[in-house]
Amino acid sequence: MTMLFDFRHKKFIVTGASSGIGLVTARMLSAAGARVIAIGQNAERLAALADETGCEPLQLDISDSDAMAAALAQLRNIDGLVNCSGISQLGPSMEVDAASFDRVMVVNARSAAMMARHVAQGMLREGHKGSIVNVSSQAALVALEHHLAYCASKAAMDAITRSLCLELGPHGIRVNSVNPTVTLTPMAERDWSDPAKSGPMLAAIPLRRFATPEEVASPILFLLSDAAAMISGVSLPIDGGYTCR
Repeated sequence: MTMLFDFRHKKFIVTGASSGIGLVTARMLSAAGARVIAIGQNAERLAALADETGCEPLQLDISDSDAMAAALAQLRNIDGLVNCSGISQLGPSMEVDAASFDRVMVVNARSAAMMARHVAQGMLREGHKGSIVNVSSQAALVALEHHLAYCASKAAMDAITRSLCLELGPHGIRVNSVNPTVTLTPMAERDWSDPAKSGPMLAAIPLRRFATPEEVASPILFLLSDAAAMISGVSLPIDGGYTCR
């Protein structure tokens, strides 16, 4: 079993590594022996992560397609990718404007697709098999009030996962999504701080609590590992049972 989770000779890219699930995933991969390229926009937090874990920090705005292409062109021998960058702009559906909708779609869906494309191109060029994990959401699987753009972007991410699974599978590259419930990251604590909002959500989760970043990062490491060698194209709820209804 130890061999299945041995990342000592692996190299992964983690986006959104400045905070939340991405930060914890980068830490856990590093602790498991992996080399990690930690991508984010906050240079100070990336530097602190590098000092703590030995990760290679890469400051990058993933919504800038040209900057992404230039940065990733320099990277070699990548074994996998965790697409963890994401934003939310919540509000009633009748108040969503085009600019905010487009921004959420660009960061959460388009950027994930482009990141996966660039990484997979390198893996194919070098003959690397591996794994891509997209951090989606329960919002891809069920409707959430005031989450129009976010739900759409995460549903798109799951569709991207399935399409990439189909095309990259013959080359030995697996692609999966994880779909967490509210996870206690800084973004979630901001969006769900109102008890009037969080109370009904907690009541609808059979385990009656939100997730921690570690509880999402652990399944991500599983999907990156050889223990998941026959798993591809899935959208894995990490939601305490919320989507069972």
